[in-house]
This record gives sequence, C-alpha cells and structure tokens, in this order.
Amino acid sequence: MKEQEIVSRRSFIGSTALAGAAASFPYVAKGEALKSDTIRVAAIGLGGRGSGAIDQILSAPKDLEKSKGIKCNTKLVAVADAFAEGASVQRRLASFKKKFGEDRVDVEGKIFNGLDAYKQAIDSGVDMVVIATPPGFKPQQFEYAINQGKKVFMEKPVASDVTGVNRVLAAAKKAKEKGLSVGIGLQRRHEERYIDCVKRLQDGAIGDINLLRVYWNGGGIWHRGRQEHMTEMEYQVNNWYHFTWASGDQICEQHIHNLDVGCWIKGMYPVKANGMGGSEMRMGGDRSLSQIFDHTFVEYTFEDGTKMYSQGR
Repeated sequence: MKEQEIVSRRSFIGSTALAGAAASFPYVAKGEALKSDTIRVAAIGLGGRGSGAIDQILSAPKDLEKSKGIKCNTKLVAVADAFAEGASVQRRLASFKKKFGEDRVDVEGKIFNGLDAYKQAIDSGVDMVVIATPPGFKPQQFEYAINQGKKVFMEKPVASDVTGVNRVLAAAKKAKEKGLSVGIGLQRRHEERYIDCVKRLQDGAIGDINLLRVYWNGGGIWHRGRQEHMTEMEYQVNNWYHFTWASGDQICEQHIHNLDVGCWIKGMYPVKANGMGGSEMRMGGDRSLSQIFDHTFVEYTFEDGTKMYSQGR
C-alpha cells in the first residue's frame, strides 16, 4: 500500500466529515495527535437513534474508501444504556457483530447499565463518544465527556430546558478551548440540497424574506406502557418522549429540525415568541401517561420584524 493512500487517525479526525460517508452523521473533527489508526467509540444510549448513529459510524470507513479513497477504521468498544441488560440492546449488538464483524464490535466487559453508566463507558479508553440519550440527560453526559477530553457526536436536541441548554453551551465553550470536535445531529445543515437552497435564498433569489412558515405535523407517538416491576423513574425513562423533563415535548424533540432551518435561512434567531398548545387526544388526555402536547402554534418574531409561524401536531 502506498504511503499516500493511508490516512492516519490524526488526519482523518482532522480533515474528514463522517457526514461525507454517512450523510446523516454530521461529524466534523479537528484533532490532535492520536495513538493509532482506529477510532475507538463509546455509545451512550443504544436505542433507535443511537443504534442508527453507530451503524453509520461503523459504515463510514467503507463508504469513505469507496467515495474518496480514504482508508481509516472505527470500532465500537463500549456501551452505556439505562436498559443495557435488556433484550433490545443485546439484539442490536448482535446485529452489529454480524454486519461488521466481532473485531469491530468489541464490547466484552464494557456494557454498562444504568443512568450513571455513561461515566464508565466514557472512561473506557475511547476517543469518541456518541450521545443519543433523551434530551433531559444529555447536558451532564456531554459535560462529562468534554471534561474527560473526548470528541463527541451528540444527537439533537441537546437539552430539554434552559438550564440544560446553558450547561451545554458552557461545555461547548470548554470543548472549543480544548480543541475538541463536537458534532450535533441537525443533519440538514450538512445536506447539500439544503446548503445550496439556503445559500440561494440568503443571496436574494426570491428577494427579502419577511415571513416564514415551519411545520411538523405527524402521526401518533409510541408508548411502551408500564411493566409491573418498574419504578416510576424506570417507567418515565422508558417512555421518555411523553415526559417534558426528558424530551422537551415534540416542539423540541422533532420540530427543532424545521425551526432550525427557518433560523438558518434568516441568519439569526427570534427575539420574541408568542404561542399556545394543548393535549386533547393523546392517551385520552391522561396526563399521567403523557405530558406532551398534541398540537402547538407559535409566532416567532425576529429582530428585523420578520415573522416565523410554527405549527406542530
């Protein structure tokens, strides 16, 4: 193999967006000298989105070599999950081993269970941490990963309330000071079609933009029910989408994508918001089963007077 065909782990992390290999994984890295050519990854949260991100990370080397001739390697070496002992996590790990090989999914003795398990996974000799837990848990997990000097890919939303957002911003500032790469799962910021379209709009293709409408209208939300052995905390964590402290509600958990695009087009964030919402039909209106709204409407105002109307259902 020619020397120029080999990319070191340093140059891979320093110059490559994994989004180039897996479009929905917007990981852009700028790193320091590292010890080998394998990026060792810890997964914090291995549910649907977490397993999707890990699949993309493990697929990235093949995709990068095929599309750009870049040779690199990624390896899952630790997992932390509130329900790591459950069958779903074990099924996902078995699927990864079958698809990518046991040499690239080497988590023996490093599967950690519980709400504080993220610390053990982060401290397991990893280079990069993937945080794909409910928003209510992300601030402390992100903060810990940065304090431990790890590069991070974190799914959106990064928090479920203002206190959490401020905690993430403070940790992000520290990451910048340390030169640690951080990627966030607002994938539309990395999609060429969106990038091109937003640039054209900002360049005046349709003139001044003084009104935007953004929507997130979808079907029902999953609910896993309550099992007899569960504590109240276990029940709420297992059904995190339905509890505002954990999810931030639908407007935060999902509508963040389209709200972000609206702000991106304007190149600024709103200075005022006036909204309403309610829960009329979800879970029969039983707030002990679901706290989140089933409809929302918010009128945002930007500093220049532009309005952005947001609708969610």
